[in-house]
Amino acid sequence: MGRLVMIFSGIVLALSGAGPVQAELMEVAVLQGLDKVTARVSTIEAPVGKQIRFGTLEIIARTCDKRPPEETPESASFLDIWEVQPGEAAVSVYRGWMFASSPALSALEHPVYDVWVLDCKSTDSSAASSSSAAGAK
Repeated sequence: MGRLVMIFSGIVLALSGAGPVQAELMEVAVLQGLDKVTARVSTIEAPVGKQIRFGTLEIIARTCDKRPPEETPESASFLDIWEVQPGEAAVSVYRGWMFASSPALSALEHPVYDVWVLDCKSTDSSAASSSSAAGAK
């Protein structure tokens, strides 16, 4: 699967005419989750390296990369996702890269939940934007 993602990324770069792109490492992966039973959509902020819960899923964003603003927009995160049922051992249900621009390329296949990447952000920019918004009120 990783080789497929590398090939896909190379094809996209070749078609766009862009050279090598340096992505910024961010501190928070912004994910969106869908509970298919309740039809509830949730926005999830997953700090890199920290475990978060979404329903019976435990998610760890290992890294989150975002291209600079002058490049073609793209955010990607490497995720580890396990399903944890009470009284049972955790079962790995997903491990790999997810891309914001192509959520179906490497999707979580789960009967109850869908999870996909929306964006990557740094905690400094989120603190700065919330403090500027508070000052504007």
